[in-house]
Amino acid sequence: MNIKQVLAQLDFEDREVDIYCALLTLGTASIRDIAEQSGINRGTTHEILKNLLKRGVVSFYPKGKRRHFCAEPPDKLLELANDKQENLRAATRQLVNDVIPDLNRLRSDTGSPQVKYYEGDEGIERVLKDILNTAEKSESGSYDVYSSKAIRKYLYRPFPNYTLQRVKRNIRVRAIAIGEGGEDAPLSERKWIDDGDVGGQASYVAIYPPKCAMISLQEGNYPTAVVIESAAISQALKLSFNTLWMLL
Repeated sequence: MNIKQVLAQLDFEDREVDIYCALLTLGTASIRDIAEQSGINRGTTHEILKNLLKRGVVSFYPKGKRRHFCAEPPDKLLELANDKQENLRAATRQLVNDVIPDLNRLRSDTGSPQVKYYEGDEGIERVLKDILNTAEKSESGSYDVYSSKAIRKYLYRPFPNYTLQRVKRNIRVRAIAIGEGGEDAPLSERKWIDDGDVGGQASYVAIYPPKCAMISLQEGNYPTAVVIESAAISQALKLSFNTLWMLL
């Protein structure tokens, strides 16, 4: 990761980084010299310097009728990172204690299942993260899956460290594999059933009450998913899973 990628995490734009680095090189300089060193026009340089002044990473002093600027030491960036981290902690505490409970009270409780659709690798990654987050918060700290042989090499493509994250969060999984194969992993149990007539059909069903997710592959190995949030449906699927698990 280069300097610009790191500082982007602190909300610095590329041109702001260019000007800050130019000032570190120049020491103390006029707007004209800064613009020349950074390769940015003077008008834009002036606006960016105003932003950097507000953030405290640049300072100035008057020299005649003009201002000369200098960069604050790079340690200032670490101070900004620590401040942002503390602000995020405070925001997280407020979300957990106040904001999320208030927002949940606004949700309409119709009793009807909520159904969401996801597509592509980005969508599947969101579903996989939802499985981990929901299972981790559950009383059992676990979930169950049906997984066909045909989908296995595509399922974790957008989230290659999924199993590592699951184990790190101490989440257990029981898997009924449809078709042979599948890798053993910590905190997991696996049983197999013959794929019979389904052959190469790619499917993955995760049961993590109060939700269940169904992932499949469309033409061109394009993944799609449906997530149903319903305590009744997920519990019914879990009951059938438990029954089959005991018979295998």
